[in-house]
Amino acid sequence: MSPAPSRPEKLSRETLLPLMAAHVLEHGLGGASLRPLAKAAGTSDRMLVYHFGNKETLIGELLDHIAGVYSATLDMALGEIRPASRRECFDRVMDQAANPAMRPFMVLWWDIVAGAARNLPGYEVAAQKMIARQLDWLIRQMPVDDPDPEGGARLLLTLMEGSLMLGTVGHAKTARDGLLAGDLSPS
Repeated sequence: MSPAPSRPEKLSRETLLPLMAAHVLEHGLGGASLRPLAKAAGTSDRMLVYHFGNKETLIGELLDHIAGVYSATLDMALGEIRPASRRECFDRVMDQAANPAMRPFMVLWWDIVAGAARNLPGYEVAAQKMIARQLDWLIRQMPVDDPDPEGGARLLLTLMEGSLMLGTVGHAKTARDGLLAGDLSPS
C-alpha cells in the first residue's frame, strides 16, 4: 500500500477523494461515518457535505474513485497485450488478485457486499456500479477473437467472484479443483 497522499492546499472533490480512498483502503468503511473520512482528508465533516452534498453522494463517489484506482492498477499490472484465451484472462486477473497490494481492495469489496446484503443505504447501488465497471473492464480484456466478449466477461466475473469468495473463507483448493474441472473456452 502506498503512503497516504498529502493534504492539498485547495480542497475539491478531486483532491479529497484520494485522501479518503487511502483511509478507506487501510481502515475499511467502518460504518462510513463522515468524521473519520473528514479527519483523513484534513478537513471537517461540514466541508465534506459542502463538496459532496450529502453522505450518500460522498460514499458513492468515493467508491467509484476506488473502483477506478483498482481498474487502473489492474491495467498497469496486466499490460497492454490482450490475453489469447479466456483462461489466460482469468489466470492473469486471479494472479493479480493474489498480490498482497490488492488485498485492501478485496477486503473493501467484501465490506461492500456485506453492506449490500444487510440492505445498508447506498451499498447495493455502489456494488452494482462497481460490478458494471468491472464487467466493462473485463469485456475490454477478452481475447480479440472471442465470439462473445460480453458473455465471456460475465462468465469470468462469476468465476472470479466465486473463486475469491471461496479463497477468502479457506476453500481456495475447492475453487482451484472446480476450475480445473470446468471449460472456459467459448462454445
